Amino acid sequence: MADAPRFRIREIELYERPVVLRLPFRFGVVTLRECPQAFARARIELADGASAWGAAAEMMAPKWFDKNLQLSNEDNFDQLRDVLRMAREAYLSDAAPATAFGHFARHHGGHLAAAQARGFNPLLASYGPALIDRAVLDALCRSRGASFAQALRGNLPGMGAAHPEFAPFDFDAFLARLQPSGSIEARHTVGMIDAITAADAHERVNDGLPETLEEVIAAWGHRYFKLKVGGQIDADLARLEAIAAVLDRLPHPYFASLDGNEQYSDAAGVAELVAGLRARPALARLWQSILFIEQPIARKLALQADLRGAQLGKPVIIDESDGELGTFVQARERGYAGVSSKTCKGFYKSVLNAARCARWNAEAGEPRYFMSAEDLTTQAGLSVQQDLALVNLLGIAHVERNGHYYVNGMAAQPQAEQDAFLAAHPDLYERSHGAVRLRIAGGRIALGSLQCTGFASGAMPDFAAMTRLA
Repeated sequence: MADAPRFRIREIELYERPVVLRLPFRFGVVTLRECPQAFARARIELADGASAWGAAAEMMAPKWFDKNLQLSNEDNFDQLRDVLRMAREAYLSDAAPATAFGHFARHHGGHLAAAQARGFNPLLASYGPALIDRAVLDALCRSRGASFAQALRGNLPGMGAAHPEFAPFDFDAFLARLQPSGSIEARHTVGMIDAITAADAHERVNDGLPETLEEVIAAWGHRYFKLKVGGQIDADLARLEAIAAVLDRLPHPYFASLDGNEQYSDAAGVAELVAGLRARPALARLWQSILFIEQPIARKLALQADLRGAQLGKPVIIDESDGELGTFVQARERGYAGVSSKTCKGFYKSVLNAARCARWNAEAGEPRYFMSAEDLTTQAGLSVQQDLALVNLLGIAHVERNGHYYVNGMAAQPQAEQDAFLAAHPDLYERSHGAVRLRIAGGRIALGSLQCTGFASGAMPDFAAMTRLA
């Protein structure tokens, strides 16, 4: 950390472009068919006067950051635009030099307070800094000719005592121990209205890409799955039986997570679902394959529920409840065993929670606490690459991926942009069905090319083709 460079943030540009889904994606209380993707560019100025640009991207998913049903999807998009603008204003308001982490720490509390004054919850508020922090780190990596893994392992951002939540940890030592892998398992999302077999696919897209769970497995060879449930016990169990009928045909072991998407009001409701799963012979193998249950209880109630006495049979993690830097600590006290990593919540938070898991497990003498890697329909390009690089470095062995399934790869992007990303990352992408798209083979994603200079990207999107946010 002593060598962490200090610099000024001179410019931040915000952009967006539309994303249209090839298949509708039902999660929680929303069916997603289209959604903007936000982009941030940041220019930093180092002590010697040299400048570098960096960038980041993230989907602006409605009804995830704020599930208020009185708000339209467009209202949710405007909220996300607002917190991006607020974060930009905060980061540009102080021209004093700081480390990358120092800039985050300097503005974190003030930004959350300003967002709260606007009625924005902490999860929503974090979206703005999450993009800008990644763009800033990308610029720093490029200025030093370092990859993301090299930068983090050497603590180039300067993570440490500048923020009190981080102060108890020796990040120099923790980060130095991290080692990226060459590939990662892709955990396929089965949304609440996704077709399971050909008989369920009533309105086919017929674009040659998989449209059912059966076709996904045949095309991409997945062994890991994320199964959405909707809070209606009988309907959930019937759907899980249909899914199990497909997964149980696999000749090799498979693994699954169960995502409640906040559809239960208390632990008793989750216990009822678990009891139903255990009671049905057709779900026996599926139950044995479940690794964890994700955020089953609504975020307003989740940390009031005490899971320590609940007989759920599987560890439970928080996702949408993870609004503040200290939330995982609170959740652990209520019996939760894990927390999700999502770049939209901030990569510094993910690293902090990984350090917590390492310490708590060392104290317990067993791997009791863990992080999962979840998806916000990350798109091909900066978004999916930065998320993959983060969770891979943190040692997470499998990651939920669904952006490649619900969206037709980079088909909507300029051809030159597609070509640039394919050339820079030929292991990560392939050209098929008329577009460059994420490559999954044998259920795994190759990650070697992410060890390039910058935050996991050897190419840049075409910002000139986007809409710039004032």
